[in-house]
Amino acid sequence: MNKLKRVTLLQSNYLPWKGYFDLINSADEFIFYDDVQYTKNDWRNRNQVKTERGVEWISIPCGSRLDRLICEVEVNDKKWQNAHWSKIKQSYKKAPFFKKYSDFFEDFYLGGQRTSLSELNQYLIKHISSQFLGIQANFTDSLRFDNRALSSSDRVLDIVKRSGATTYVSGPAANDYLVVADFEAEGIEVEWMDYSAYSEYEQLHPPFTHAVSIIDLLFSVGDQAPRYMKTFG
Repeated sequence: MNKLKRVTLLQSNYLPWKGYFDLINSADEFIFYDDVQYTKNDWRNRNQVKTERGVEWISIPCGSRLDRLICEVEVNDKKWQNAHWSKIKQSYKKAPFFKKYSDFFEDFYLGGQRTSLSELNQYLIKHISSQFLGIQANFTDSLRFDNRALSSSDRVLDIVKRSGATTYVSGPAANDYLVVADFEAEGIEVEWMDYSAYSEYEQLHPPFTHAVSIIDLLFSVGDQAPRYMKTFG
């Protein structure tokens, strides 16, 4: 009998919201799905933070070309790191736990130029997961499967099957293209992530909003962050 194994895969995002990390924590293996089409003005290169003026975007300039995979996107602008750190610091310096995490983020933004969107996203996600949230999922990359010729649903199924999954945990957006019956035919259960009914926490700059970067939760509640997430139990 095969050992039970939960797998999920998703494109790397820039400083994702808490739901992204809940998805990671729901699986034994999280596969970065970055050898797919890059989409402009999406979560891949931007996210939202709370400021005194309301919710604002911080975006990594990646150019306008669309004929690229996420893993092929280079970041050539040298100014965005300083600008992002300045915005984050200004917005959250009064948050209760800003100082707890500020050294890491200051070093990330000011410690050297970051030129690969995929690599910088993955670095942040891995560090926040393991060091700040205590997530123990194993991180791998879809590049190792080399199956881009397959259709969207067949490709995901191939990756999940070859990873040894017995359960595939999917975000709700995949409901538009995933052929669940094909997974079930391979003995793989499909489980849908539920992003509703998150608890609120004391957040700077009301009114409260859930759809902001994970840094908002970390700076606001520190080590208590898992209490305001859904898969940490």
